[in-house]
Amino acid sequence: MSLSLLSRYAFFVGCVLFTLLSLPFLYHEWLWPFTLATAILSLIGIFDLIQVPHSVRRNYPILGNIRYAVETIRPEIRQYLLESDSDALPFSRAQRSLVYARAKNESADKPFGTLIDVYQSGFEFISHSMRPAPLSDPNQFRVTVGGPQCTQPYSASIFNISAMSFGSLSANAIRALNKGAKLGNFAHDTGEGSISPYHRENGGDLTWELGSGYFGCRTEDGRFDPERFAKQAQDPQVRMIEIKMSQGAKPGHGGILPKHKVTQEIADTRGIPMGEDCISPSRHSAFSTPFEMMQFIAQLRELSGGKPVGFKFCLGHPWEFMGIVKAMMDTGILPDFIVVDGTEGGTGAAPVEFTDHMGVPMREGLLFVHNTLVGVNLRDKIKLGASGKIVSAFDIASVLSIGADWANSARGFMFAIGCIQSQSCHTNKCPTGVATQDPLRQRALVVPDKAQRVFNFHRNTLHALAEMLAAAGLDSPDQLEAKHLVRRMSATEIQLFSQSHVFLQPGQLLNGVVDDSFYSRMWRMARADSFEPNEID
Repeated sequence: MSLSLLSRYAFFVGCVLFTLLSLPFLYHEWLWPFTLATAILSLIGIFDLIQVPHSVRRNYPILGNIRYAVETIRPEIRQYLLESDSDALPFSRAQRSLVYARAKNESADKPFGTLIDVYQSGFEFISHSMRPAPLSDPNQFRVTVGGPQCTQPYSASIFNISAMSFGSLSANAIRALNKGAKLGNFAHDTGEGSISPYHRENGGDLTWELGSGYFGCRTEDGRFDPERFAKQAQDPQVRMIEIKMSQGAKPGHGGILPKHKVTQEIADTRGIPMGEDCISPSRHSAFSTPFEMMQFIAQLRELSGGKPVGFKFCLGHPWEFMGIVKAMMDTGILPDFIVVDGTEGGTGAAPVEFTDHMGVPMREGLLFVHNTLVGVNLRDKIKLGASGKIVSAFDIASVLSIGADWANSARGFMFAIGCIQSQSCHTNKCPTGVATQDPLRQRALVVPDKAQRVFNFHRNTLHALAEMLAAAGLDSPDQLEAKHLVRRMSATEIQLFSQSHVFLQPGQLLNGVVDDSFYSRMWRMARADSFEPNEID
């Protein structure tokens, strides 16, 4: 016991004794710094002994603080000194380095061959052609969004900025992203925090995301306000309207912007009071059934002057999406687009259980949505976007191969404007000024420089995609199919995605000839009048 006590309190006792015994000798000037240091440490030790929350500090006064100090810098130590280039936490060093290089217009070429184990299960690649095609112009990689019920279709790039709100991101981050989008002629999703003055400064194309809080078009009690919506939606800068049903990182949870991050500008932009947490409910109040959702889409399209209206969601219960499709068929009202998010998507903050264990991964969700629309002959009338950990040309090619028309990236463009993956987005202490409302911190983000990097990242990524397409013998992104994407299943087997996944044929759900029991069962469970499933045997 005595040795244990000695090891626990020796340093603290030593500091106290040195402080007391040195006091009579302070006329020696050289002794002052040492006495001051041990006095401060002694006070820390006394506080450690009387404080309640931390048992380690009570048992190891002064020395116990080392544990907490090291813990605070553990992510940085791991990221910069310990992790390998391929450790994805959530993005690997190799992925981040690729974005940084392309954003700075530096060469992203690598010498000496791949660092990836190509014989490990899960390795994926795009198959190439013995007769490569001429290189296509990446500026032509665009898709027209707007179905038969839309009067103002939008020609969108196949690579756009995904939803990130002002409030979650700083004013300078929003400025840089939107200016980069303007330079590169691609779309910038506002996120559910509405359209801020910083979205408007540089005039880049906007996709206005409408979440369950109806920020920017809400009544005092938080319900949808048609007049306020129409006033903003008819602005020429707003090119598309996106209803946010859920997001991948926290599907079904809703959202919160802590009150310490709510500035007067954010309050004015969103139409919320100061001094309170900004809450996004987990469900919409404007509709409660698939039928009502289609009517809401038609209302938004009319109020916006005929602009493309769609919705974003992370797939959960399969019968719910099929119920929405049945409502499309029964009402004749079609969304112009659907964006499929995945559980691998990012957010400013979410419960760990939601981040790790809620929602369907993006690829499986995308394939299910694509197949369902094909199965009811609606795929050619509704465009599909995909979002979730997309930062490279291969990431884009892979989602286009399994059904997407375009891809969105959030964290990729965050890296382009300087994000270092410190994972402090929810603390208001972002070290690079990207995800903070601290004026001094965000001053470090220089808008003209970072806007150019956004433009560079977009341009260089699409150029890399053009090179991949040419190597595959293709002229345009819309020619990518599941047969071009290949996955290693085991040490001795590889399969085309067209082999390893079910792909429905046009009209199969309508005529009842579906070989796959899962799709058949989910279709029978789906209801157009409710998100609740039909009970079947």
